[in-house]
Amino acid sequence: MDNLAHSLIVMCDHVHSMHSTANRALFNADLVAAEEVLSLMDPLDEIRKDAEQRAFELLAREAPVAGDLRQVVSGIYIVEDICRMGALSVHIANTARRRHPEKALPEPVEGFFREMASVSESMTHETRQVLIDYDVDQALAIDKTDDSIDDIHQHLFTLTTADDWPHTPQETVDITLLSRFYERYADHAVEVAARIVYLATGYKQTEYLDKLEGDRDQKHFARRLEDLERHLRM
Repeated sequence: MDNLAHSLIVMCDHVHSMHSTANRALFNADLVAAEEVLSLMDPLDEIRKDAEQRAFELLAREAPVAGDLRQVVSGIYIVEDICRMGALSVHIANTARRRHPEKALPEPVEGFFREMASVSESMTHETRQVLIDYDVDQALAIDKTDDSIDDIHQHLFTLTTADDWPHTPQETVDITLLSRFYERYADHAVEVAARIVYLATGYKQTEYLDKLEGDRDQKHFARRLEDLERHLRM
């Protein structure tokens, strides 16, 4: 079980390297960096296969129960999410590679993508910490961080569909696809965090949030009841 957990952290580190390198390729029109990202996909696939093999062996040989079974099954899903994050980094690098020696992004929208890149790299780091600590509050915070990328993604969609949009069809396609790549990358980080919430609490994320809300309402009601009892005793 520990080996499987370690494999997930190794995968996350590998994807973090791929994503930061893909961002460098995109913003600097760096062909060497783009090629490096492409070369890192095969090692990621090997780590994925190894992690999946560990998980299937645990299911077949150890017959895990309750919490252990939850960890193995969740691990299989997490492996897939992290691998998809790596594949999306490859898509970003490929876009930079196709447009080299030019930049893929027009200067007026580059700032939006730099923000998406910064937030998504931060989310990758936070995801790694969640995989180590199983910190539910930090896992829930990743979901909130994703909102900023969703907002930029929606704003870029509004810009590219406006009547006064000044850029070429080629630039529009690149912007649309790149925005989607970052948005999906962040979504997969959110999915990993949601799996950790499930592992740590036994509840799906929405169920856990509903439980927290119910607990808060119950505590609020108890406090009001205590206040009323004190008032009546006066």
